[in-house]
Amino acid sequence: MREKGESRGEGKKETAVVSQSKLLVHPAESADGVSHRITPESAGWRYVGFETRTLSKGAKSKLDTYGTEVCVVILSGKARVTAGGFDSGVIGERMSVFHGPPWSVYLPPHCAASIEAATDCEIALCSAPASGGLKARVIKPSDVGTLTRGSGTNARHVRNVLPEDAEAESLLVVEVITPGGHWSSYPPHRHDRDALPEESYLEETYYHRLKPPQGFAFQRIYTDDRSLDETLTVGDGDVVLVPKGYHPVGAPHGYDLYYLNTMAGPRRIWRFHNDPAHEWLMA
Repeated sequence: MREKGESRGEGKKETAVVSQSKLLVHPAESADGVSHRITPESAGWRYVGFETRTLSKGAKSKLDTYGTEVCVVILSGKARVTAGGFDSGVIGERMSVFHGPPWSVYLPPHCAASIEAATDCEIALCSAPASGGLKARVIKPSDVGTLTRGSGTNARHVRNVLPEDAEAESLLVVEVITPGGHWSSYPPHRHDRDALPEESYLEETYYHRLKPPQGFAFQRIYTDDRSLDETLTVGDGDVVLVPKGYHPVGAPHGYDLYYLNTMAGPRRIWRFHNDPAHEWLMA
């Protein structure tokens, strides 16, 4: 997925500020409204791409999907997505990622698209390799399956935007709301081995937002042998890359946490392995 035009201004700048950890990417201001542009090359993996763009009312942003399928998630505000003979109409109704499930658009590979902001809006572009064969379509909030997973301080609220049973070739896209004081992606699990039916290999990005936005959260990423073991302090708008390992998330008291997951791998199926040390919690 590459950008073909600018939403605002003509100059190009770096679109991501990288922290000391290679797994934590901070948002950056840019003339074209892009705060994240994560590619398989920049992440050092094969499948997942992720972008966020902020558009002012009336602005247009172009993209070409090339050899990827793209899920355009309207994070906030309203926008219109067109591509060839496809026209989503003006979609979007929530003013914050914390206010209900999103409107989204699925775009197939080799597709030249345009996104026009009907109001000030924020969008996310989740991408992964695909060969084609599916048509562009709107994913309405009513199409998004919602559920509460876990209980007590392990309860979190899931919105399945592009789950396994929805039409796509590689992409899995999900939103999660973790209330303040709760844990998510917990007990710790991993999905870094292509070993079905027990476990699937899926790369993953976490795009984090906080309410109120001055808050913070924690995400730990670690492997069994601790060759990778990092605990990251996450701020509003940060992206965490999960190339492998367990990856639990904690939201401090008083700050609700939203994250948007983009996952993809050689096979489009989510099968995970819990950390044996903590699997007793499932009982």
